[in-house]
Amino acid sequence: MTSNTNRSRRAGRRSRSRLWIAACGLAFLIRAPLAAQDILTLDKALEFAFKNSPSIQTAAYSLKTSAENLAAQQAGLKSQFLLTLNPINISNLKTFSSLTSAYSTQDVTKTAASFSVKQPIKWTDATLTVSDNFNWQESSSSYVGGAKAGAFNNSLVLTFSQPLFTYNRTMMTLKELELSLENAQINYDLQKLSIERQVTQQFLNLYYDRESIKIADETFKDSEEQLKIMQSKVQAGISAQGELYQADLTRLSSRSTLENAQITYENALDTFKVLIGMPLERNIEILTDIRKHIVDVDLPKALAHGLKFREELRQKDIAISNALDDLTRAGALNEFKAQVDLTLGLTGVNKAFNSIYASPNNDQVVGVTLNIPVFDWGQKRHTLAASQATVDSQRLSLDQQRSQIQLDVRSAYRNLENQKLQIEIAEKNTLNAQLTYDINFERYKNGDLSSKDMQFYQQQLSTMKLSEVSALINYKLALLDIKIRSLWDFENNVAVIGK
Repeated sequence: MTSNTNRSRRAGRRSRSRLWIAACGLAFLIRAPLAAQDILTLDKALEFAFKNSPSIQTAAYSLKTSAENLAAQQAGLKSQFLLTLNPINISNLKTFSSLTSAYSTQDVTKTAASFSVKQPIKWTDATLTVSDNFNWQESSSSYVGGAKAGAFNNSLVLTFSQPLFTYNRTMMTLKELELSLENAQINYDLQKLSIERQVTQQFLNLYYDRESIKIADETFKDSEEQLKIMQSKVQAGISAQGELYQADLTRLSSRSTLENAQITYENALDTFKVLIGMPLERNIEILTDIRKHIVDVDLPKALAHGLKFREELRQKDIAISNALDDLTRAGALNEFKAQVDLTLGLTGVNKAFNSIYASPNNDQVVGVTLNIPVFDWGQKRHTLAASQATVDSQRLSLDQQRSQIQLDVRSAYRNLENQKLQIEIAEKNTLNAQLTYDINFERYKNGDLSSKDMQFYQQQLSTMKLSEVSALINYKLALLDIKIRSLWDFENNVAVIGK
């Protein structure tokens, strides 16, 4: 008889569950045309977070800064045009002549213009400049009786400047900016992975909180049913009045648990909105599938892919490259270097503009500058030693990063395998707790179990249900963890990076 009653009770529960699911589905269909944007899946949450999360926006700004700096440096390697105008310059000065030991007054009127084209040559760190300087000047002096004289002057100059016996500063700066951009892109990609982890974890936690509300609501309804049963027993004189008080206390406790679960969910929902960059006033409802789905993971493949494509390794390579550049700069401290300057020009001076190059002068200048260090008290030697130590440290850090990646992947794999077992344990615990609850509920109805004991079995069932939900969530998070650490999505069998 008891077995039949239990089966009837479980059948009734399944029937009520199906009705509840159908009602939710109907409510969703009714709401969908009105507020479809309020339904938020994990994929939509991630898409929203990748666009609006404050942390991802910060990484995007850093990426843009690096890109603009590189573009500015590349633009600086193109021909630079400069025009300088001095339309009028009038001066009246009293000067002392050492030749005559007398003062004289000089009036000067001048107009000038200069146009130059500067072309950096990045391959040799040289500079080629072409400039044209034009001016007209008229002057008079009391020394010669105030007579005025004026002339036009134009100078066309080609200058080539080439550093020797030193490193190419232009190419090094360009390479460092390119690496800086690559590093910013890596940081952006890593931030996206971090956002995916955070959003997924909080999203699944929201699901857990919502399931807590659902389970707490079921518990509250069961406690109300138990209270009604106990009221009938007390009225029939089967049970003592104290049992009724205990049953009512159980109902109130269940109601408190339900309200606390609702508050926890609302607070977690606000925190989640802040994480993904969503306005707090926007109403959303999460929708996800947390059903059991076991995925096979190949550990050797996870290790190989992680060691090949983990971007932290590339960041370490960039750090080593920058340390080597610092070592080059340290080697150039107090260095022996030379500078060769070659200038070719054509200068013309004449009172008439049309005849300015009637008798030009060919200007030729060749200059060599040598910088020869004599003694620096060991400054260069110590600076080189410090820079070399930094290079060695970065190389050691790269080796440690490789080892850490292997440790992370192996640890994530073991955790994933362990979560499979935890799901099986949680499922059996839930089944046993449900059977135990059903058996003891019949005892409670027959007066063979107190309200306090019934409360224990009820709480045990709720705890086991939540433990099962938690085990499924932990498995999902463990699967995400090995995906991030190996950069291979075993659930969809695709590469996250390195496709």
